[in-house]
Amino acid sequence: MASDVAECRDCPRLVEWREAIARDKRASFRNDEYWGRGVSGFGDPAARILVLGLAPAAHGANRTGRMFTGDRSGDWLYRAMHKAGLANQAESTSKSDGLVLNSAWVTSVVKCAPPDNKPTIDERKNCHRHLEAELQLLVEVSVVVCLGAFAFENACREFAVAKKPKFGHGVEATGVTPSGRKISLICSFHPSQQNTFTGKLTEPMIDAVFARAIELSR
Repeated sequence: MASDVAECRDCPRLVEWREAIARDKRASFRNDEYWGRGVSGFGDPAARILVLGLAPAAHGANRTGRMFTGDRSGDWLYRAMHKAGLANQAESTSKSDGLVLNSAWVTSVVKCAPPDNKPTIDERKNCHRHLEAELQLLVEVSVVVCLGAFAFENACREFAVAKKPKFGHGVEATGVTPSGRKISLICSFHPSQQNTFTGKLTEPMIDAVFARAIELSR
């Protein structure tokens, strides 16, 4: 599965962008060897909680090869997951940093970094097969933490949410897995710098979402 994601070239625009970023690099990472390919999810195969984001960050996961690793969004996410007992450490800087997730799996709707963090509808559709393959293996998942409106919209579509509420921090919905199991969705504002620097998302807010996710997963 991971190799299929890494080698996927279904979306020419995304392939061109991810490789250009890996080639040109950000000055602060000029000595790093960028991943520059599709980024698969990772975590505990027996996860009960799925954390769903939009796509890899250009100089985060597109550089390190692991979701929410090497950027400030990841700093917020894994700090919250560590507090909740879902991660063994509060930081994620590289694929070899020793991070282990407990009863959690972290992934994204789109597997390649998109320009301006805005994948097209066709790119989302092309990538659906990769997300679907992940979900087929994660048979214990009972809660999806949706990081941002894009993740929530796609989770509602994926899990056939009949009564979709308007996206908002802490909003919950109920869906159904392809096998017929009920699944809970809970929303969080994305831990992007735009949200964390402005105070739209605070640490107590994201901590509360993960506390609720654990409660729902029991």
